[in-house]
Amino acid sequence: MPKRVNKAIELLEQGQPIYYVGVSELSYEAGRDMAATWADYINASIEHGPFDMPGLGDFMRGLVDGGPTASGHRTPAVIVDLPVEGSSEAAVRANAWMFKQALARGVHGILLCHAEDPEGVRAFVESCRYPFRTPAEGHGDGRRGAGGQGWAAQVWGVSAAEYLEKADPWPLSPGGELMLGVKIENKRALANAEATAKVQGLAFGEWGPGDMGMSLGHADRHDPPYPAEMRDARARVMAACLDAGLFFLNGANAENITEIIDEGVMICSGGGEAVAQAGRAYTGRE
Repeated sequence: MPKRVNKAIELLEQGQPIYYVGVSELSYEAGRDMAATWADYINASIEHGPFDMPGLGDFMRGLVDGGPTASGHRTPAVIVDLPVEGSSEAAVRANAWMFKQALARGVHGILLCHAEDPEGVRAFVESCRYPFRTPAEGHGDGRRGAGGQGWAAQVWGVSAAEYLEKADPWPLSPGGELMLGVKIENKRALANAEATAKVQGLAFGEWGPGDMGMSLGHADRHDPPYPAEMRDARARVMAACLDAGLFFLNGANAENITEIIDEGVMICSGGGEAVAQAGRAYTGRE
């Protein structure tokens, strides 16, 4: 039986790398179809697509109705990225309503894009926490309000009271079921990588090669081989994440899966099921 609502957290606590897949359509039918996904979590990317909260809600409902997963979890974990830039505290505060809308649909995590300013990242964490929680070191009170927990609790399969207890960032809250992450994906963010990664309440980080490449003057260098300045940027972001205890996210393929696992990558994107199976076999995962 699952020990957690969030399968991704459960695996990371076991020291196992995790593998995700993206979703191309937010609908009830897509949710039912993806309920049995091979992936450990689903990335719902809303950064550049329509801000479709009804669709996200329908997708989550479809996951519930199509489940449980083969591992016995009610749904796969779902982590969203939104059209909010972590460029400043003011920018995050002004757009924090998007975090609240997504969390109320029952998602299991949020990835903040263009995490440039540590104060903005701190505001992001506060926006995803309830004010009855003890603030993290250096933080103010949580900003998430009452009213959205009922729907989210139904998606998680818990009571509203249980949801309020579990809906807190992990590993800051050991029993929390939310994963908050940052994309340190441009040269402004890179300059603050170490301070950003140390903001309390985060679980993971990545370097976003497509946007990092653009920021460094390359129109389309999302995939390797990378020029030296991009390799240096990746190394700095990864070192900042690992030093701060964050799990590092990186692209994976059939040629590099064992190499990046040995390097310390714990969240793998791309490559599909075959790459995930190869990685799971390499780490002795059942």
